[in-house]
Amino acid sequence: MTTSRATLDGDRPCAGPTLPPGGQRRRLHLAGLPKPVARARAYTAQAVADWSWPMSEAGVGDDIVLLVAELVANAMLHAGGPVDLVLDASEARLRIEVSDRSTDLPEPRRPHRPGLPGGHGLFIVQKAATRWGAVPHDDGKTVWAEIDARPARPGG
Repeated sequence: MTTSRATLDGDRPCAGPTLPPGGQRRRLHLAGLPKPVARARAYTAQAVADWSWPMSEAGVGDDIVLLVAELVANAMLHAGGPVDLVLDASEARLRIEVSDRSTDLPEPRRPHRPGLPGGHGLFIVQKAATRWGAVPHDDGKTVWAEIDARPARPGG
C-alpha cells in the first residue's frame, strides 16, 4: 500500500486527513500479546501519521493516541485484556474500537473518589472524544470512541 502526505508549504499537514477513497479500516489483534497498550499506541501513531491526520490542531493526534491507550488499558484492568483494536478512518471522523471478552459494560465514575482509586480512564475518554459508547456482542463487548476530523462549524 502506498501512502501520501498532503502538505501546505511543504511542512504542515492540510486541514483534513489523507485517506484512500472511502476511508480506511485497520485492525490490530492484541489478544495474548505482551505490552498491548504500548503496541496499540505505536500502531495508532503510525496510522495517524500515514493518514496525515491533523496532528497540530489542539493536539488532536495526541488525543487519538491517548484515547487508544485508555481504552486498551481499561480492557486490561477491567475486562481480562483486549482482543482487537480497530481504527476506522473516514474524511469526517476517526472511530476507535477496542474489543474484549467481558460482557460488563463500562461505567464511568468520578475520578478521585475517596477510598476508590482510579476512575480516570473513562473520564479522559469522555473529555477527549467527540462521542463514545459500548456495544455488547456474543463474544463480549466493543468500547468505541470517535473524533471528528474537522471541528463543527458554528451554526452548521
